[in-house]
Amino acid sequence: MRIAIDVMGGDLGPPAIIGGVAKAACLHPNAQFLLFGPSRQITAELSRLPQPLAAAASRMVVCDATQFVSPDASAAWALRHGQQTSMARMLRSLVHPDGVPGADAGVSAGNTAALVALARREIGTLPTVTRPAISTSIPTRNGRHCYLLDLGANVDSPAQRLVEFALMGAVVAQCVDGIARPRVALLNVGVEATKGGRVVREADALIRSMGEASLFDYQGYAEGGDLFQGYLDVLVCDGFVGNAVLKSSEGLARMLVERVQATFESRLTGRLVGFLARPALKRLKQELDPVRYNGASLLGLSRTVVKSHGASHADGFCYAVVRAIDEVTQTLPERLAQRLVQLPRRCE
Repeated sequence: MRIAIDVMGGDLGPPAIIGGVAKAACLHPNAQFLLFGPSRQITAELSRLPQPLAAAASRMVVCDATQFVSPDASAAWALRHGQQTSMARMLRSLVHPDGVPGADAGVSAGNTAALVALARREIGTLPTVTRPAISTSIPTRNGRHCYLLDLGANVDSPAQRLVEFALMGAVVAQCVDGIARPRVALLNVGVEATKGGRVVREADALIRSMGEASLFDYQGYAEGGDLFQGYLDVLVCDGFVGNAVLKSSEGLARMLVERVQATFESRLTGRLVGFLARPALKRLKQELDPVRYNGASLLGLSRTVVKSHGASHADGFCYAVVRAIDEVTQTLPERLAQRLVQLPRRCE
């Protein structure tokens, strides 16, 4: 298995990216990695890897790419001028190897708009999908999780696209989690039938018109707080709303962990109780830590592409790489294509 990496994506630069790849390589000793970026810089970072991470460097291939997509670049700029950037070459290696072995999946922490635009051009979408959606799993009650999509690939989505997102999310829940009929809802400002804007109401009507052909158990509208209750498997919204929900959830999780720690450390009795409760607090911190859930899939592409959070440290990027490896193992794009082609192309 080969995983292609855009080394120049992300706010923390190559050290965090390469460190994360090395951690993932230690977890998956049979995987190889193609590192796209300036060869001299990548080679220098590889030489700085501490033991035992340094041993993983033997399974990393340096692919020289001196150009990169800046964080503030537009999708239009990436399409016109980004052909030789590390991001574009990473994506191209998934379908048209450019002097390097072909890759099975790609990972980038770079510019989201550019990644989506370049991925559509270099890789293409599945036959029944008009636009890819960014999706990740959100931890909920009782150790469950809920797939939230879209998270930013499509800021303003028409009703038919929301239906596509619902179908793709349901197929992922079926393929990955083995749920026969996933419970799917549309994110709205209320659960009443009269609530919400025109697009959400149109999507609701389209899904209801599908009946048993919907492939999932439609729950109607859901509010923001319902995401964490554990009774939904997929929650659908446009990219603007989804991204705001995701970032707010991450910020809230960090604040809760910090507040709990500060409460126990404020007084002597609190420090004593905190010492006794340390194992439980450690477990809580691990469960709520957004780093563990880093890595969002670009669903609907013909190949596996995972978007890492731009501010991820090495540990966070490692989770994104592991997610890509898992999706390759599960042949997720192929299974998505097989399931989606059996469904009606349009719901109008």
